[in-house]
Amino acid sequence: MLQLYIGNKNYSSWSMRPWVLLQQAGIPFEEILVRFDSFASDSKFKATLKNVSPTGKVPALVDGDLAVWDTLAIAEYVAEKFPDKHLWPADAKARAIARSVSAEMHSGFTALRTHCGMNIEANLAHVGEVIWRDHASVRADVQRLADMWGALLDRSGGPMLFGEFTIADAFYAPVCSRIVTYALPVPAPIRAYIDRVMALPGVTAWVQGALAEQDFIAFDEPYRARR
Repeated sequence: MLQLYIGNKNYSSWSMRPWVLLQQAGIPFEEILVRFDSFASDSKFKATLKNVSPTGKVPALVDGDLAVWDTLAIAEYVAEKFPDKHLWPADAKARAIARSVSAEMHSGFTALRTHCGMNIEANLAHVGEVIWRDHASVRADVQRLADMWGALLDRSGGPMLFGEFTIADAFYAPVCSRIVTYALPVPAPIRAYIDRVMALPGVTAWVQGALAEQDFIAFDEPYRARR
């Protein structure tokens, strides 16, 4: 059985992507959660991962003697291993666009990710209001998301970016969570897409796991001193 090493569900947006993908697609896997204690070289987190991933980071997918440690590579591996799950769009042009927007998530939206850290159980609407006021780069990232999602939904007819659930939706699920946490303003059709993503069984299962952790990682909490 596949093994997926992940970090805290409340904080680890990168872990969320392959976990939601596998869960939503109905692909069996064993979850191995490695708590964020520190990212120092002598931390328990690094000690646990040193023989799993050469980067010492999560997520990491293990299949027998193979380890895959990048989210895009994990997604591609899973799509090839389980072609019957149709994790990319069937149409070649749509598939190329889906790969493009997934790669854009992988490398872009740095302002949004920097200023609006993943924090599922928190309500940071008051923080989001200040971030929105003070950071034009965050507003630009959200505008790009709204433009992209709107165009894809118009083209596909929804409910997901390419009609049915694909890797692209899994990749943007943590962004949807961030927009909810920080109550960032988006147009109504985009908010409706976010609501549909957050209602996916794979996403709701992740959120429930995050809420159950009852953990507080100080270095992942720039805006709070306690839960």
